[in-house]
Amino acid sequence: MEDAGAPPLCFPSLNSSCRRLLRPRSETALLYTLLASVSLLTVTLNLLVIISISHFRQLHTPTNSLLLSLAVSDLVVGLLAMPIEGLRHMETCWLLGRLMCALSPYLSYCLLSASLGNMVLISIDRYLAICDPLLYSSKITLNRVKVLICLCWACSLLYNGLVLMGHLAWPDRYNSCHGECVVVINHISGTLDLFISFIGPCTVMVVLYMRVFVVAVSQVRVIRLQTVTVTPTAKKSERKAATTLGIVIAVFLMCFCPYYYPALAGEDTSTSLSYYAVLSWIMLINSCVNPLIYALFYPWFRKAIKLIFTLSILQAQSRELKVL
Repeated sequence: MEDAGAPPLCFPSLNSSCRRLLRPRSETALLYTLLASVSLLTVTLNLLVIISISHFRQLHTPTNSLLLSLAVSDLVVGLLAMPIEGLRHMETCWLLGRLMCALSPYLSYCLLSASLGNMVLISIDRYLAICDPLLYSSKITLNRVKVLICLCWACSLLYNGLVLMGHLAWPDRYNSCHGECVVVINHISGTLDLFISFIGPCTVMVVLYMRVFVVAVSQVRVIRLQTVTVTPTAKKSERKAATTLGIVIAVFLMCFCPYYYPALAGEDTSTSLSYYAVLSWIMLINSCVNPLIYALFYPWFRKAIKLIFTLSILQAQSRELKVL
């Protein structure tokens, strides 16, 4: 039986149930409205990216295929990961059962790892397009990029399965009461993950983009001086795409850096940490920010959105419309 005046139980029929943290109704309503708004915005914006790139034939390029893969992972974050994480932190009780406790962290980690893998592939794509345009046009084909995207997702599924193997097999081993879903990655695993999933890929991205920046600046100088060179220079559109995607990657790094604070501080990474919700949501918000960057910097995305909202894409031969 519940103690008088004590917070209610998550599951009143179970004596081993956790206690629920009560919030004022106005605060609860505001938080749920905010969660629904952010989640809906993330899904809508990324769905627009997916429709745009999938529908218009002119956008079927290797670079846009990588953006499409990134948008798919961001859309699923908005559709599943955000509502689940929001429910966890607002209800302060895990209400989705043991199976979802095992699968939801695995889903979130896979989506975020796939996003990171897509970012690395985007960096390599821009590096080759700017620094070695002859190799890019002859070697980087749409089919090859699709194979790399599939490998990226497969590696993400396998790697996170290994990292979360213990949690998948025994999801309630760190729970102190019924109504919790505590995920713990010990300091050793967290440190290894820090280097494999963050420092390594980020180093590759930063080095490649520094090289892209240096080459792009030198090419601008060549064009201004109207110097005829043997080496082909990248087109202005390629340099602009590199700049935009560089901004995407910079924002990505800013959103992901805080998540690895526990590993850097020598602590276990655990969902029970008092500040974990802040780290988690900074990382999740990145999925909403990416398409906003496209809208600001890509004219083709703004034009595609206009054609989608005016239902022009329902007309015959709309796939052949020029959006670039």
